[in-house]
Amino acid sequence: MVRRAFIIVYAFLIITLLLCGVISCRSKKAIGRSVSIFCLSLIPPVLGNMIIIGATTTLPALIGCYIYYIGMDLIMQTLIMFTNRYCYAPKEMATERHQVPSWISFFLLFDVIQMMMNPFLGHAFALREIEVYGAPYFIMEPLIGQTFHRIVCYGALLFIMFVFVSRTIKVPKIYKERYAVILISMIIGTLWQTFYIFSRTPIDRSMIGFAVFGILIFYFSIYYRPVRLLDSILARMASSTKEGVFLYEPEGRCLWVNSYGLEMTKSALDDFEHAARVIVDFFGDVLSVQGDIEYERSIVSGIDEQFFTVTKGDFFDDNQKLLGTFLRIKDVTEEKMRLDRELFMANHDALTRVYNREYCLKKISDKLRQHSLGDYYIAAINLCDFKVFNDVFGRDFGDAALIQVAEWMKRYSDENCIYGRLGGDMFGSFLPKAMFDQAIVEKDLTDFSVKWGNDEHHLVVHVGFCSVDEGDEDVSVLFDRAMMALDSIRDDYKKHVAFFDSKIRDKMLWNKEISGELQTAIDKGQICPYFQPIADRDGKIVGAEALARWIHPVYGFMSPAEFIPLFEENGMIADLDKHIWKSACKTLADWEKKYPNLFISVNVSPKDFFMSDVLSDIMSYVLEYDIDPGKLRIEVTETSMMRDTDDRIKVLEEFRKQGFIVEMDDFGSGYSSLNMLKDMPVDVLKIDMKFLSKTSDERKADIIVKNVIRLSEDLDITSLAEGVETEKHFNKLNDFGCTLFQGYYFSKPLPLEEFEAMLKE
Repeated sequence: MVRRAFIIVYAFLIITLLLCGVISCRSKKAIGRSVSIFCLSLIPPVLGNMIIIGATTTLPALIGCYIYYIGMDLIMQTLIMFTNRYCYAPKEMATERHQVPSWISFFLLFDVIQMMMNPFLGHAFALREIEVYGAPYFIMEPLIGQTFHRIVCYGALLFIMFVFVSRTIKVPKIYKERYAVILISMIIGTLWQTFYIFSRTPIDRSMIGFAVFGILIFYFSIYYRPVRLLDSILARMASSTKEGVFLYEPEGRCLWVNSYGLEMTKSALDDFEHAARVIVDFFGDVLSVQGDIEYERSIVSGIDEQFFTVTKGDFFDDNQKLLGTFLRIKDVTEEKMRLDRELFMANHDALTRVYNREYCLKKISDKLRQHSLGDYYIAAINLCDFKVFNDVFGRDFGDAALIQVAEWMKRYSDENCIYGRLGGDMFGSFLPKAMFDQAIVEKDLTDFSVKWGNDEHHLVVHVGFCSVDEGDEDVSVLFDRAMMALDSIRDDYKKHVAFFDSKIRDKMLWNKEISGELQTAIDKGQICPYFQPIADRDGKIVGAEALARWIHPVYGFMSPAEFIPLFEENGMIADLDKHIWKSACKTLADWEKKYPNLFISVNVSPKDFFMSDVLSDIMSYVLEYDIDPGKLRIEVTETSMMRDTDDRIKVLEEFRKQGFIVEMDDFGSGYSSLNMLKDMPVDVLKIDMKFLSKTSDERKADIIVKNVIRLSEDLDITSLAEGVETEKHFNKLNDFGCTLFQGYYFSKPLPLEEFEAMLKE
């Protein structure tokens, strides 16, 4: 009966150790695997003793002995692994001198081998049959091999105990129990095993101690939390935190206040009741509110305002019985002010302190969604020629101008207005029509001057207004309309206010319609090149300039002035120019046999340099139609070279390397013609005759033209006069030495068929 009871106890311990091993293995803790292996290693010795207790013949008892003794070696090895992991962090293991030495593992391995040789050598132990509790029991008689086994196991245990003793001494007091308990249980188990050896007690009861030792290691490694440590840490955290912490008993009596709370309430040390009364005066009877709460409260003291967050919560035990209440009060004044500053900076222009573009448009959009909005205007405010103003008077003066325009807007605004800086020199406003007085605004802007220090300069400001109608919700569209009104007075320095009206609306619709039809017009051949002849000094046609013309199916023949400026503005000129370039190359390919000596000049718009790779596109058409690049002349305006001059000069130089002839168009109408001419890689200079026709002094005009032609000769550049309208013009220019001529004297631009018919004549 007694032996059966031990078997049941040992079986229960095996199951418990197995569960501990499985739970440890599944644990996310780093040491979980080591604990799992150790718990499982305890099973073989317990199992071996269970077999010995239940054995009634020699063979089972012998098997149980081997499982038991080899299992003890396994315990020592896994205990070494656990000890080094449990007592030292991974970084310490590389340098710590007091960990269990690795060479012990070789002795344990040797012990396993020599124990397994016992069946052959008979040197370790022998079994002797005795009677225990009325039944045969096989007791082990130790030999020299068994003595070696015990020396190795006890030696390993001594090293392990030394590590735990060293660790228990070194660590702070609050951590000692996690090492001391394991050390004490290890000592008890060792003493129990020693007693069993020397007392010659038949049944090894110390296995119970070993199993309990494993369970203790499992608990302390996986689940144990040092309560005193947690209490100490929490108390330290509560005391050092930058917020007031107040703890109350269930009855409402203040139990404890941290140092910050005492300082906040100006209470003496340990005067918790006074602190609690101050909290009630500041924040009310928060404890009477049921449940957990959190809210923000402001307190005004003189001219200062402070902001606090108040958090109240309750503590309950496992049976949901109230244990107490806590209050956390945090001064968030600086944080709130910081957030307010960040929010202000996120929504306002850093220079002028008015709304930035994104926030201004959002506020106006929100307003537009309201019903019964009333009569309002959207206003776009532009500082004319502000870049020049900045360049002439300096960046600081320009910043002062922006600030003063923003202040001017503020003076005419109230809480019903929304205004902001839309970017650069553009401002926007949303204001009731009742607040607008055109006469006052015109007078203000007529006399608008910017003052900065001792300097004062006039600044031209234009305002475009758009009326907000019922159903208007797209603020971007409204501002586009206001800016269209601005465009109508862009070059008018006497008028400062303009309104978006039906005329501008019609122009906007026209622009939208024409822009939308461009690609279809190109595809269907409605847009095609007209050719204006270019003649030599004998009047012989030697080439032509290809000019875009649009034969609209509804509006008929459209003047270039109706669509070219629009496409220049919106960037669609690049698509139009590519079509003309390609058409010109196709025409030159057709003329290869009929008119092999003719050339065609094509225009390159300033926008083409931004919207496309001009050189690559034109070269692709030249290669596609296999034409001579020298017959396709590249015509650029002087003004197109005013921006990114160096880059564009490189493009023109590359054109010339590829065999193209480069022409400068409208020479004389720009701002720095002679300065540009010295750097421009051009072959032909097109002299604009229109600017000379406006002068009343014909003698001066002739002198200028004559000298420009002579200058081009000296520079080895071909001169081409455009705008030649009479025989008198032609003869005079011929006498001056001009080489090529173009104008209505020879012909207006003609469709391809009419131009070729003129060539035949």
